[in-house]
Amino acid sequence: MAELPGPVLCGALLGFLCLSGLAVEVKVPTEPLSTPLGKTAELTCTYSTSVGDSFALEWSFVQPGKPISESHPILYFTNGHLYPTGSKSKRVSLLQNPPTVGVATLKLTDVLPSDTGTYLCQVNNPPDFYTNGLGLINLTVLVPPSNPLCSQSGQTSVGGSTALRCSSSEGAPKPVYNWVRLGTFPTPSPGSMVQDEVSGQLILTNLSLTSSGTYRCVATNQMGSASCELTLSVTEPSQGRVAGALIGVLLGVLLLSVAAFCLIRFQKERGKKPKETYGGSDLREDAIAPGISEHTCMRADSSKGFLERPSSASTMTTTKSKLPMVV
Repeated sequence: MAELPGPVLCGALLGFLCLSGLAVEVKVPTEPLSTPLGKTAELTCTYSTSVGDSFALEWSFVQPGKPISESHPILYFTNGHLYPTGSKSKRVSLLQNPPTVGVATLKLTDVLPSDTGTYLCQVNNPPDFYTNGLGLINLTVLVPPSNPLCSQSGQTSVGGSTALRCSSSEGAPKPVYNWVRLGTFPTPSPGSMVQDEVSGQLILTNLSLTSSGTYRCVATNQMGSASCELTLSVTEPSQGRVAGALIGVLLGVLLLSVAAFCLIRFQKERGKKPKETYGGSDLREDAIAPGISEHTCMRADSSKGFLERPSSASTMTTTKSKLPMVV
């Protein structure tokens, strides 16, 4: 009997195992799934295999933009028991429990924006290891746009250009933006108004006085819409210069007032200071030298009848002066 080549033998063996029901096949929708905020999402997953005692089902979740390797479990079924786990444990369940007849559909109630991502349905049924038994479902939670924020930048004088911007912090799918001007107004010149529905920006060029008015931005997706308004005031260039000059004059007057106030305050504080007193180290003209008493310097002259006082402190001595006697 001739031997079969290796690849032919392996192919025949795999075909035999598949026909024997030893290969797990998982089926999930190919199209992404979307569910409105707060509703219940059903993530359909079916499989075909001969369920045995080692059958196990696992649902896991990975956030958008991250690899499958970073997924984390949200529900187990093994040994005949169901084990919800993780932050979604109170909101996840199986459409059919136990999931042993080919249906492994997951139910997720009260969906949140954070539930948007990829869900993995994986069936393990040893010894069925001939396929990966894995299905991926992408879920998007639909959220209406939040109230957008309107802003404006640029030159708002005649002949200038300005940009009006609009953005919503929430909304899935991402909202588109449309600017409209309220009221009646002349038709703008071609190219003077250009808007980007994706970024929410409206560019106004070659402004005129008729460009003034109220502009409304509307953010829209399949869940609803929200809007904000902005008032644009276009001025003459001369008005802008006059306004700048007036502001400069007011600032100058304010600075002068502050300087005058500080000067007056300084003068008042200076006037309140006490005058300087005469120093105690200076000698008066009639002062008595240290160590010489007044009794010593003054004596009575019985013949003359007057008191003699030295002319200065420098000529004073403790001896009596001799006066010439007149015969």
